[in-house]
Amino acid sequence: MNNVTKAQIDDLDKLVNIDKAVIGDDRRRDYIKDAIEAETCIAVKEEDHIVGFLLYDTSFFGCSFISLIIVMPNKRRKGYASSMIEYMVTHSPTKKVFSSTNQSNVKMQNVFIKNGFIQSGIIENLDEGDPEIIYYKIS
Repeated sequence: MNNVTKAQIDDLDKLVNIDKAVIGDDRRRDYIKDAIEAETCIAVKEEDHIVGFLLYDTSFFGCSFISLIIVMPNKRRKGYASSMIEYMVTHSPTKKVFSSTNQSNVKMQNVFIKNGFIQSGIIENLDEGDPEIIYYKIS
């Protein structure tokens, strides 16, 4: 069902459109483009249509860090985020994989827990009044 692959530069406009549908603008276009070029952008398709993407890097204390997971609002709760996380962890260039979400984002916390991530700590003061919860998993 879920076709997960590394995103290609030809996918850029599709990914930006998905991001824009979620955050309301295209301010992360260059960030997404840079991740595609660095081969640290994973896309998930339903049939032949991209419905989500994941960005990661390896600059978090020498570990992989999933910095962004976006799924089209009308395609959520169908396993797409989990498919991308599983692909990323399986193909991670580092043994440990980290990510984070706001304390208010209970749905994303549940996705991490469902995918075997363990809470690793909390960072205050990134978003006022909404601490960032750090999660990790060993690949």
